[in-house]
Amino acid sequence: MSTVQPPVAPHRPSRREHHGEVFEDPFEWLRDAQDPAVVAHLEAENTYAEERTAHLAPLRSELVEEIRSRTLETDLSVPVAAGPWWYYTRTREGQQYGIHCRAPLADRAVVPALDPEQPLPGEQVLLDDNALAEGHEYLAVGAYEISADHDRLAYSVDVSGDERFDLTVLDLTTGAVLDDSVRGIGYGAVFSRDGAHVFYVRVDDAWRPHELWRHEVGGDPADDVLLHREDDERFWMGVDRSRDDRWVVLGLGSRTTSEVHLLDATDVTAPMRCVAPRREGVEYDVEPAADHLLVLHNERQREWDLAWAPLDATSHEQWSPLLDRADGERFLGVDAYDDFAVLTLRRDGVPAARVLPRTGRSAPFAAVDYGTGRDVVVGDDPMATVSALGAADPDADRIRVSHESWVSPRTILDVVVATGEQVVHKQHPVLGVDLDDYEQRREWVTAPDGTPVPLSLVMRRGTQADGTNPGLLYGYGSYELSMDPYFSTARLSLLDRGVVYAVAHVRGGGEMGRAWYEDGRLATKRNTFTDFVACAEHLHDRGWVARDRLAAEGGSAGGLLVGAAANLAPERFRAVLAAVPFVDALTTILRPDLPLTVGEWDEWGNPLADPEVYAYMRSYSPYEGVRAVEYPAVLATTSLNDTRVSFTEPAKWVARLREVVTNDPQERPVLLRTEMVAGHGGRSGRYAAWEQTAWEWAWVLDQIGAGEVVAATGGG
Repeated sequence: MSTVQPPVAPHRPSRREHHGEVFEDPFEWLRDAQDPAVVAHLEAENTYAEERTAHLAPLRSELVEEIRSRTLETDLSVPVAAGPWWYYTRTREGQQYGIHCRAPLADRAVVPALDPEQPLPGEQVLLDDNALAEGHEYLAVGAYEISADHDRLAYSVDVSGDERFDLTVLDLTTGAVLDDSVRGIGYGAVFSRDGAHVFYVRVDDAWRPHELWRHEVGGDPADDVLLHREDDERFWMGVDRSRDDRWVVLGLGSRTTSEVHLLDATDVTAPMRCVAPRREGVEYDVEPAADHLLVLHNERQREWDLAWAPLDATSHEQWSPLLDRADGERFLGVDAYDDFAVLTLRRDGVPAARVLPRTGRSAPFAAVDYGTGRDVVVGDDPMATVSALGAADPDADRIRVSHESWVSPRTILDVVVATGEQVVHKQHPVLGVDLDDYEQRREWVTAPDGTPVPLSLVMRRGTQADGTNPGLLYGYGSYELSMDPYFSTARLSLLDRGVVYAVAHVRGGGEMGRAWYEDGRLATKRNTFTDFVACAEHLHDRGWVARDRLAAEGGSAGGLLVGAAANLAPERFRAVLAAVPFVDALTTILRPDLPLTVGEWDEWGNPLADPEVYAYMRSYSPYEGVRAVEYPAVLATTSLNDTRVSFTEPAKWVARLREVVTNDPQERPVLLRTEMVAGHGGRSGRYAAWEQTAWEWAWVLDQIGAGEVVAATGGG
């Protein structure tokens, strides 16, 4: 047992008063990243966490080596056909980041042989992220955009983790830098049709993307033209271009309302046109499709419909029905090509893709021009995730599709639209493993209000529900984001140590459609937390996991989930891993001056204006709900430069837990680990990410008594 004592955060008076309630917050001072005392406290917490976990160094090294040995480190992605080129990314053993390449295309129906060790004929290296990262501890690429004539590349980088990017434009013929003058922008950038201009987004002090600008390549940023400013603080913006390069598409949206503007990419001085002015509560998305627009919207019902509109539409009154969803379906997106459209959707909780062939070219466009849709079916695994990756060119005759599950690595294939023929190009390699050694299950859990909640399980084949197994329960449950089945090489290290890995598809996510999301937000948010606790109880009651060997994991809004679940039922969990956790939710949502807050009111409610929202959030905010009982061991991880969830939240939470809970700090420690140069996603670079995963999972395995491999890995 370690005798090292944890850092003690001193109390500093801070008073919050709203709706007649006073809350004394002695740790609110842990907010200023420029305060030397705050930095010193975070560094002391890191030292303490390292000392308390020093005995896990061999296990961490073991986990990293297992991930590395199962990974084909020198590899390349399946090339994507775009214009006269194949575009793809390489990785090389020993290098943290990818290398973006292209090679001449002769026939897009014939994908080049994938030899990771050999360059494709005529291969050109366009951008080496490893070179960009030299001299930096962190690297993230925010934009990577090829001009319509394939002669220029615009890319943007962030080297601190704060999600502010600097833009560079390259000449792909000479490799020369044409422009690197635009700094501190948000995500994304698109070219005009001729490549002479770049459109980009700037963020305000609250990190909200709120302005669209046009920049002439090689020009002075002082001469850039502001095209649109969004003054409603609930709304974000994003910029894209249509597949045929004809339109610059500006999307504006809050959590409940959206609006789309189009700008002619061939005439950058033309005025932008609003497709349909925003109406509160109505969301829509637009896909230009040559001579018409495809429109996904929720005007009639919350699971969305597909409509079409004239190319010059300026009102929702010009939308005409095209396809109604069937029961159990939720429409998500649509991509248009010359001869077909691809609709992405969820059907009974499972991701799917549907091809809508275009059978005619009437003028004006009519709904009959699209034939009966045909779902893309890959294999017979009912738990698989099938994702339409699309194609780059509008005249494509096939679409790229991916297929994976909890136990099947990602497979990349093309589907020929006219015939349905499937051409498999690659399955993600997993070295030295027999994947038949693992199995997956779907079970249904009854929530306290009687709602059936799906629960995914993955484990070593033959694992018995005998009440002795260690387990890790993961959850998220916000923003209508779905935790769909995906394969993880790193996860195999947990399974080989006997861990039953479970994912709770709780309300607030999107697994079962928009209704599932709406039943776990605003005034129904507690359903997210009680669903998760019910899933933990199910694992115990069914014997899948021992009652004293279950860990919970969640990140960001999932950190709110596991923090709230620990307050509700601390006895259900042996340990909690909370990554960049949103655990001081009420304090943050009360501060419109903080990044993201105003836009979040549509997700959580506005506690400034509504005393009932204040009281409701107060009832589940993890920081304010800590109780004087025995809690699980806690590891909270964060990053100093995280814009989305401030390091302040887990720092305050950890300090409060240590003061209030009745844990034996030797048996059930409370730890905080901060990455001092990183953002919301943690460390960058694949090897650094492996090390971070190994650090966290070694701690989890130690807490649930699962540090040793209990079944030999197969040699498939």
